[in-house]
Amino acid sequence: MTRATGPVPHGRAHLAALAAPLAALEAEVARIDGWGRHLSTVLTGGGRLLAAGNGGSAAQAQHLTSELVGRYRDDRQAFSAISLCVEASSVTAIANDYGNDDVFARQVRAHGRPGDVLVVLSTSGCSPNVLTAAAAGRAAGLTVWALTGAAPNPLLELADDALVVDAPATATVQEVHQVAVHLLCAAVDTALAVLPSVAGAGDRCRPEPPEAPATPAIAIAHTPAPAPAPAPSRSLSDLPPPRWSSRQRTGRVGGNGRRRRERLVVVGDALLDRDLDGSVERLAPDAPVPVVDAPVERTRPGGAALAASLAAADGADVVLVTALADDEPGRRLADLLERAGVEVVDLGLDGRTPEKVRVQAGGRTLVRVDHGGAPGTVGAATAGARTALDAAGAVLVADYGRGVAADAGVRRSLARLLPHTSLVWDPHPRGPEPVAGLRLATPNASEAARLVPQPPGSGTAAVATRARALADRWQAGAVAVTLGSRGALLVGPDGPPLAVPAPFADGDPCGAGDRFASAAAVALARGSLVSEAVEEAVHVASAFVAAGGAAGFSVADLATEKQDGDVGPVDAVALAARVRREGGTVVATGGCFDLLHAGHVHMLQAARSLGDCLLVCLNADESVHRLKGPDRPLQSQDDRAAVLAALDCVDAVMIFDEDTPVQALEQLRPHVFAKGADYAVADLPEARSLARWGGEAVVLPYLQGRSTSRLMKEAVRRAR
Repeated sequence: MTRATGPVPHGRAHLAALAAPLAALEAEVARIDGWGRHLSTVLTGGGRLLAAGNGGSAAQAQHLTSELVGRYRDDRQAFSAISLCVEASSVTAIANDYGNDDVFARQVRAHGRPGDVLVVLSTSGCSPNVLTAAAAGRAAGLTVWALTGAAPNPLLELADDALVVDAPATATVQEVHQVAVHLLCAAVDTALAVLPSVAGAGDRCRPEPPEAPATPAIAIAHTPAPAPAPAPSRSLSDLPPPRWSSRQRTGRVGGNGRRRRERLVVVGDALLDRDLDGSVERLAPDAPVPVVDAPVERTRPGGAALAASLAAADGADVVLVTALADDEPGRRLADLLERAGVEVVDLGLDGRTPEKVRVQAGGRTLVRVDHGGAPGTVGAATAGARTALDAAGAVLVADYGRGVAADAGVRRSLARLLPHTSLVWDPHPRGPEPVAGLRLATPNASEAARLVPQPPGSGTAAVATRARALADRWQAGAVAVTLGSRGALLVGPDGPPLAVPAPFADGDPCGAGDRFASAAAVALARGSLVSEAVEEAVHVASAFVAAGGAAGFSVADLATEKQDGDVGPVDAVALAARVRREGGTVVATGGCFDLLHAGHVHMLQAARSLGDCLLVCLNADESVHRLKGPDRPLQSQDDRAAVLAALDCVDAVMIFDEDTPVQALEQLRPHVFAKGADYAVADLPEARSLARWGGEAVVLPYLQGRSTSRLMKEAVRRAR
């Protein structure tokens, strides 16, 4: 970093220089908490933390490792953490024999193992021995985090994630780094649910505080912070809600940084899926079967290839270890994967590429035709496959029972990763048993019942019993049984099962298992807890199903989603198009919905009963302001949309800026537009637009005595 010039800041000037960087650090607390969650899983799984830096940064590296080998505040187990700066004999010997640039890198190669974490500290981001250590860590499969000074700097190019402190003085950067070290230690203990120490349990020796003098020499005005509540032990039933991962991966305290993507390796059998979608208006003269006219073909990756493509769309750096045949379907599949941004390690397949062909009419499947026959012979694991697995941040095995997951070399490589790398296994009834020691298995309900027939039934108790049996059988850290429209049930090593309901119920479930497993694997690669990963996966898979499942996506769609960011709310326009394509009825309504009440809910439920989906056109904040007056809306458009989307009767919400939803309806083109009975059809400006495409405006019975204005007046009256 550029050295500061002028007088050395001291006294109040020194403290003032800290104010802005410390304030900016608050924005990075979520990132550091994520580091803590990831580090807690590495350390409890037998992994190791390495830390390195020069000068004052060396002292901070030693401080960090001592807090993990010892404790930060409260008693817990000791963890493996090594500062690469402290052993004088090793440091001087390496510097003498290999040069100072290699003094940390050689220790990284000696002590680091794939899946471990390396923390490097450099106020400039340019120290050659720190840069060499970071490069060595990446090459050895370690996760590399950097605490550095102002960007840009070379260290950011080598780190998987970084905390950047933009301050002119080296001392200021180091001081903020020390705060970040303490935040990281606290985040680890929080993730582990470490309980406060009790008296006599090995508390650090602290002298009794002296009695405060009546008149202190220096008075510091402050507002006392409340004492922290003891951290309770947690079970699966009271874990925090899912953390929706941000696309931003490199933080900057007071400036801009750089990000790297998570590296996910998907292992499994790749299929080619084809849909032939046409129209049916007659039966064949020679048999009572429908005739599909002018079918349009749409191809997409299937099996493990779909899981890899979806993970790539989530922003992960994805490698697919699979077996492709040298035939036309295999070449089409390879092209689709390349366009989806998936790197392929091909083991080779002596046989035909498996294909699944769905013949459809109006989006409804009439028959499925499979090609490929019995599984072919999968080639042996290659050096490229082993290299890809060794560098993985997480691994997903998407098994389709055709041989890739059964290869002995692949299984040996997977076993070597445990427990330092998160392994998610989506099993198949014809596939092999998962590798023992995996972190998460994701069978669906029918697969779990086939593997563990007793006890019978599909209730929560029966599913939980099967999940526990599978966890014991596979030596799995957790088993999440997916339950279709009911969501998923997660069973861990202890505590009650975690039931995660699905927010959406309708849609095409084709590909939902791959969507669930890929989302969970990406979340684990980003440092989520298993419970957080499963909750996120349920939400993502539910949105995927509601938007049409695998048939609702193409490689072009995936590439667009990859650029646009996280999976978010259901796209109203896409949902309307899918329902129309499948022959369903699209219903829309509109309004401000500023203070949702029973009258609104009654009307929305009635509107939903008129068709196959209900889309709510919601007035934006400025629109409400113009229509209702300067004191409205009471809630922001995002909050109003969130409340509406949480209702079971609402399938999607579309926010519009105009005073009427005419332009929104032009995009949605609903069959029915419904409003409350306080409107007349003739008064609806939307009626004229609806007539252009054959849509119809209707009014619905209104629940008497309920209105937003009435509620507001009553609230004011009671407040007096």
